[in-house]
Amino acid sequence: MIQEIRTSMAPAAVLAAAKLFFPRHSGIYAAYLEQEGDAFLTFRGPGGEELVIGVMADGGSTVVRGSTYLFDQQVGRFMTTLDPLPFAEQVTE
Repeated sequence: MIQEIRTSMAPAAVLAAAKLFFPRHSGIYAAYLEQEGDAFLTFRGPGGEELVIGVMADGGSTVVRGSTYLFDQQVGRFMTTLDPLPFAEQVTE
């Protein structure tokens, strides 16, 4: 499953937050950093389950995508910890 959110946080700040968030869970919900790059992190959990967080700057916001098979709930929880992008209503005439 792929989850996506936009945040006002910088891409590097999102990746730093992910590095702190995923290993802190205990037992079967912990995932540990395996690989990292300028725009992504991969984590491994029990049984070899992979979790990927990717970021991309887009104007004044950052698009964050999380992909996993088993850790959907944890990815969703992580995304709720990110600073939300202010809501801007667009009116077209």
